[in-house]
Amino acid sequence: MKKNTADYSERFGLVIAFLIMIFALSLLSDRFLTFQNILNVLRQSSINGIIAVGMTMVILTAGIDLSVGSILGLTAVITADLLHSGIPVVFAIFLGLLLGSSIGLVNGLLITKIKIPPFIATLGMMTLTRGLAFTFTQGKPITGLNEGFRFIGTGMAGPFPFPVIIAAIVFVAGYIFLKKSRHGENIYALGNNETAAEFSGIPVKRYVTLVYAVSGFLSALAGMILVGRLDSAQPIIGQGYEFDAIAAVVVGGTSFTGGDGSIWGTLIGVLIIAVINNGLNLLDVSSFYEQVVKGVVIAVALLLHRYAKKKN
Repeated sequence: MKKNTADYSERFGLVIAFLIMIFALSLLSDRFLTFQNILNVLRQSSINGIIAVGMTMVILTAGIDLSVGSILGLTAVITADLLHSGIPVVFAIFLGLLLGSSIGLVNGLLITKIKIPPFIATLGMMTLTRGLAFTFTQGKPITGLNEGFRFIGTGMAGPFPFPVIIAAIVFVAGYIFLKKSRHGENIYALGNNETAAEFSGIPVKRYVTLVYAVSGFLSALAGMILVGRLDSAQPIIGQGYEFDAIAAVVVGGTSFTGGDGSIWGTLIGVLIIAVINNGLNLLDVSSFYEQVVKGVVIAVALLLHRYAKKKN
């Protein structure tokens, strides 16, 4: 009961901080709370949000995935090339998602079978997949994509951008998987104590491999949306996205030690990162300071999380 009360208090505090940030930015810029700008914030946060759901699952197992941005880049350029080759849109998307899942699966196998630490395994995969993206394209962008494919990034479902609808579905699915299924319980259990989870009969290696495959799949999905929006697939696309995803998960209260965190906390973290980016742009703050502000927010979030854990 104490833990549940602490979880609710921490989540409530995060929401209060988010609302204070919105209130402050609405005073500093009269453009911030306009309907169009709110849609822009949601649209911009959708890509990071989709990646962050997968990253949440990975970090809940006390792991890390540094390769998500590069998986996004490689799957994006290959999917764009398939479309240019005349492959039907649905089949090209399917192959891109399959590739992303397969790269994530390899990450999981490197970690569970060969016993490479997650940081090292995914760092190596980050470098490899980014290099493959440059090699595949020879450093040139792929543009002029199929109009049907571009809908995934630019289309509207009523008043809402289609990417926001996809992100909402991913968040709901992630919540149901982690909080309403036995598989989610097992992921939390192995994050809390991997040895105890193994002794209790939980197939730890299978679940660790699964979360990295899911992370790869969602990175590829985010890549489809980003390329559809930009109508361009470049080998550098997605660079640095891993850090925004990790930032959102950490700000949302998920612990690097595993077993503690939630999808809804990650959602608030994603929105906080998006609001910071959007607010600083509206205020014409230099991009250099944007990185400083995000760094401060992450540091404060980590300190508050540590304080809350010690107190409880």
